[in-house]
Amino acid sequence: ESGTGKELVAKAIHANSRRKEKKFLAINCAALPETLLESEMFGYVKGAFTGATANKEGLFEAAEGGTLFLDEIGSMPLPLQGKFLRVLQEKEVRRVGGNETIPIDVRVLAATNVPLEELMSKGQFREDLYYRISVINISIKPLRERPEDVFPLINYIIQREYGERELPTITPEARQILESYHWPGNVRELEN
Repeated sequence: ESGTGKELVAKAIHANSRRKEKKFLAINCAALPETLLESEMFGYVKGAFTGATANKEGLFEAAEGGTLFLDEIGSMPLPLQGKFLRVLQEKEVRRVGGNETIPIDVRVLAATNVPLEELMSKGQFREDLYYRISVINISIKPLRERPEDVFPLINYIIQREYGERELPTITPEARQILESYHWPGNVRELEN
């Protein structure tokens, strides 16, 4: 479901890996039109399109040695899926408008709130890409089905927001309300 904390899980995987000293970058594949998503992921060369006044590295290059998190990968347009598959297979990227390939070493984590099998059956997701990225699947239950996570998440959020300042306390009454709430907006609602 949307808001379950998929990016938090991806960040935790990165933070507990050998790549933790390198960058963690994230992009929401549903938030950008195809051409902009392609430019963001692969970068571009000067003159590739109107407004490309200089070379720009893409997220694959920028995340070199680290982790790239692709949220809502099921929303990635089919033509871009083919280019992404090639990057995964060849471990190299070619900027939009460029001729040279650039070797990359990036861990890719992907998330979706729509089952990719369902999208494949509708012809909206490439089967070969599915089998390339479906190495380890982690299903994240909605927050209402994991109430034991509510207070560890609250503590994490409070510590992140308050830093070194004195942390607020949660009264027993507030604790009871938080424990019994259904959380339809999941972790995103809890954060807000």
